[in-house]
Amino acid sequence: MMITMPTITSRAGAVILALTPIERWQAVRRLGGGIVGDRSFVLVCGAMLIVLIVLLIVASYSRRKKDRKLATELFRTYADRRGLSQRERTILLEIARRAKVKRSESIFTLASAFSLGAAKITDEALAAKGAQASRHLRFELTVLREKLGLQERVSGSIGSDATLNKPSSRQIPIDKNLQIIRHEHEPADIEATVIKNDDIELAVRLSRPLEAGPGQECRIHYYYGVSVWEFDASVVTCDGEILVLAHSYDVRFINRRRFFRVAMRKPALIANFPFTKTLRSAENEDESAADNIPYSWGAPEFVRATVTELGGPGLRVETKLEVEVGDRVLVVLKMSEESAVDRRRVSPSSGRRTVRSSKIVEDIGEVRRVEAVGDGFSIAVELTGLSDSNINELIRETNSTSMGADASENDMVVEVAGQVAV
Repeated sequence: MMITMPTITSRAGAVILALTPIERWQAVRRLGGGIVGDRSFVLVCGAMLIVLIVLLIVASYSRRKKDRKLATELFRTYADRRGLSQRERTILLEIARRAKVKRSESIFTLASAFSLGAAKITDEALAAKGAQASRHLRFELTVLREKLGLQERVSGSIGSDATLNKPSSRQIPIDKNLQIIRHEHEPADIEATVIKNDDIELAVRLSRPLEAGPGQECRIHYYYGVSVWEFDASVVTCDGEILVLAHSYDVRFINRRRFFRVAMRKPALIANFPFTKTLRSAENEDESAADNIPYSWGAPEFVRATVTELGGPGLRVETKLEVEVGDRVLVVLKMSEESAVDRRRVSPSSGRRTVRSSKIVEDIGEVRRVEAVGDGFSIAVELTGLSDSNINELIRETNSTSMGADASENDMVVEVAGQVAV
């Protein structure tokens, strides 16, 4: 038997009509009492939540106030130990704020944060108060840095792995060449030579005058080995061909230097040079006797090779040595000290070409590419232990070889022309 909605409605109405007025009133009161009870529970929970939030805010504020008080006390203690004046303490707090250091006392040990904050306040002083105020502030920062023991050292091998993690313009040696990238109103880039570089400023001698006022930004390129440094520095003063710049602690490596390459045929030796290698059992025996020195297990095993291409620190070598990309190798290259003119120079007494001395280049390299050719391999090697002067010497050798090849071609053309004329 199916019960329909009208049936249910009619039966519910009959039940309600069967109740007396007192029973109906009691039913309504019980329904309202449940609603009031739910509202009271919600209000109690909301009040407790508000109280908990207020207690949390009070506890957080108390903790921050305690941390600030502790940081202030530590800052004052460290400043007293280092004998800082009130002016130096004010500068140091400003440096910490500009470097966004969370705890002010940390600035006493964070050299990178000190350099960052110092650079910011120096640039702002230069823009707002002029070159004289900026120069005085940099002097104060130098004294302050020394008191804190945060004096940075200028590394002698800037391009090596021993360099500071965050290089700066303070690491550029004197007499090095820089390139000032031209602005829109400048016809071309300007070459410059570093004549002074101390804790306060970087001074360069320009190849031609530059119009630049205090506070103006200059973009600088510094070529070191296979790297190119780029940084922006604020002008302190510009007097004719002497440009004084504020130090920059935001150095970027924009790309790798490109070098002119030249084909050649020069004898060389190459050997595997891994950091570790496994010895055979026969080689692992004790060879401490004097007649066994030098130890056979310690010397690299060189293989004959021929350098077919030279371009700065890059070599292309043909050899039978089996290597893989990323391997370390030792390379010994024989280079001649004679120039292209020397190669055609003839001794007046003997009528023979004069022979100049040769030099040997030895360095560690990393294998960049390997190709199979004939009965051996053509290996692209990048020499990794070169200094700036070493790179320049290889560039001179490359240019000399190129000039010698051009001179040989000219002599051949002249000789052929003479034969044709005959």
